[in-house]
Amino acid sequence: MAFFSKLKERLFKSSSKLEQGLDAIVEEGADSSAAEAVEALAESPAVTPEQPAPAPVPQPEPVAEPEPAPEPAPAPQPVAEPKPAPAPQPAPEPEKKSPGLLGRLIGRTTAAEPRRALDDDMLEQLEELLIAADMGVDTALRVTANLAEGRMGKKVSSREIKELLAQEVARIMEPVAKPLPIYAKRPQVVLVVGVNGSGKTTTIGKLASQFKGAGKKVVIAAGDTFRAAAVEQLQVWGDRAGVPVLTAPEGSDPASLAFDAMTKAQEDGADLLMIDTAGRLQNRADLMEELAKIVRVIRKKDETAPHNTLLVLDATTGQNALSQVGTFQQLADVSGLVMTKLDGTAKGGVLVALADKFGLPIHAIGVGEQIDDLAPFDPEEFAAALTGLEKN
Repeated sequence: MAFFSKLKERLFKSSSKLEQGLDAIVEEGADSSAAEAVEALAESPAVTPEQPAPAPVPQPEPVAEPEPAPEPAPAPQPVAEPKPAPAPQPAPEPEKKSPGLLGRLIGRTTAAEPRRALDDDMLEQLEELLIAADMGVDTALRVTANLAEGRMGKKVSSREIKELLAQEVARIMEPVAKPLPIYAKRPQVVLVVGVNGSGKTTTIGKLASQFKGAGKKVVIAAGDTFRAAAVEQLQVWGDRAGVPVLTAPEGSDPASLAFDAMTKAQEDGADLLMIDTAGRLQNRADLMEELAKIVRVIRKKDETAPHNTLLVLDATTGQNALSQVGTFQQLADVSGLVMTKLDGTAKGGVLVALADKFGLPIHAIGVGEQIDDLAPFDPEEFAAALTGLEKN
């Protein structure tokens, strides 16, 4: 799948790669074990039980024989023509000797995949690697504990560790991999929230374009009335997708715009109304209260709205994404997540930590600026890309 290839290529584009770290952990333990085994064999006697030295065979003493009587000289015979000399035969190849135990061991260690015994030291290294990949302490400990269950002391290769880790990640992510639900309610109001620079505006444009392509009638409300660039960006996406974008003068009350947009969407019979909001920091009480006001106002038109509240997260923020989810969930009743910017410096493990801690649906992930760089979240593809495996 093209998106998986792009995901795998970009997921750790400029960060410490989890894949390389796993290889290094296994090889570190495997190299020392192989070297010790080769050194021990080199010090052993050259003759091994497999190839015993041949015992000397006793020879009988020679017995003197009587000299034979001289024979009469033979009669002269006609001289025969010389026969042609036979063609030279190639010398027989020397018999190949099978390599000794030391040779076979060296051959195996150079050709076979490195393996390392799974012990406490290796588990500690794995935990540190997962924490460095933004998976968080609690999730990293839980993942490694499950990975080690029933396998302590057994030798594992780098690929086996990657497969086991991918299975654990996919198991955590499977329950939260859910596309954005589409309801019969018209218009279905989708409120999009997030901090400054998280990619809300671009995400709205991509989702609107995809829903329009699926035959849905979509309306966008440019609720970030404080930033002219955000309104212009949405208008570009709207023109590209053939979706109307409702705007208001710069500095207008975003809650008032949301109310007017709901009225317009109802009149037009729209399937979806996507409301952009201004980026806000989760520690700014005044901005967060403004978001709560938008929710209160649109509920005057429809007490069940918003039907979806998408929190757009920037993967490069790492563990800070956990505090963002906690704050927005309390204030805006977040119903699902979209993770952007999994390219660049993102380590990706934070998505596993979010799923493990909050269990909120992950609707989509993004790895670039193009329209096809936002796709539904697939846990197996993500786990394979995260660990460096090739997906079958």
